[in-house]
Amino acid sequence: MLHLETRKLNCPNCGEVIELVIDCSIPNQEYVEDCQVCCRPILISVTVDLDNDVLIEATRLED
Repeated sequence: MLHLETRKLNCPNCGEVIELVIDCSIPNQEYVEDCQVCCRPILISVTVDLDNDVLIEATRLED
């Protein structure tokens, strides 16, 4: 079942706060999303554990 949550974090490129919509029904995922502020790509890694705690890691992609 689809379970979406909104999370805020700082862009690793420009440092501005951005908002992500995470599909918590997928326990392990990795994808690239552009920052809404600076438009540079960010590698987003998401892990959802058995207690439904969400861990998000945002990594700057090298140009």
